[in-house]
Amino acid sequence: MARILIVEDEERIASFVAKGLRAEGHQTTVAGDGLTGLDHALSGDFDLLVLDIGLPRLDGFAVLDQLRAQGSRMPVIVLTARDSVTDTVTALEGGADDYMPKPFRFAELNARVKLRLRRLAPADGGAEALDHLTTGSVRLDLRTRRATVAGREVELSAREFALAEIFLRHPGQVLSREQLLDHVWGLDFDPGSNVVDVYVGYLRRKLGADTIATVRGMGYRLDR
Repeated sequence: MARILIVEDEERIASFVAKGLRAEGHQTTVAGDGLTGLDHALSGDFDLLVLDIGLPRLDGFAVLDQLRAQGSRMPVIVLTARDSVTDTVTALEGGADDYMPKPFRFAELNARVKLRLRRLAPADGGAEALDHLTTGSVRLDLRTRRATVAGREVELSAREFALAEIFLRHPGQVLSREQLLDHVWGLDFDPGSNVVDVYVGYLRRKLGADTIATVRGMGYRLDR
């Protein structure tokens, strides 16, 4: 479990990111302006920073500059609506570890968060828990993005893998269609879409027909 600071002034996006990261087992703190975010970031209480650029009081570039000037090596993922090459270069040269333009899908952000956290893990094997998920006969390798069932490799698309991952992180727990849409398809999903049902069908064919149970009126559950 990591402690992640989210500095984002758009409440909807901050809530979306925080909720998704909490579902992954992390602790999250949200700051809505640059000065507050910088104070939190310099406290030494966090493992990773998700940083917006267009912030009130102090913009993200200034937060990043001051953070690095103070000697902090905490990983920073810049998350912003600015997607020009100039802004990207400015952020990376200023010390950001990664850069994601809005709009984005949580699954992609989550993959980048895992990568940065994995690089913080000790080299004595302590990263194992971050690298693999296993429930029953299903195993996901988060590093190579490979899936196996009873030792046999199965090919999953990026969306199928992201869906399988959230199920394996919450075995035995009922997940609603809205939760799954939010996690895999991101901010701009249609709540009336049947895309979740379609992809659950894909996973059942690949992971086993009895792997994912339908809980009528509630959602789906990965059986142990």
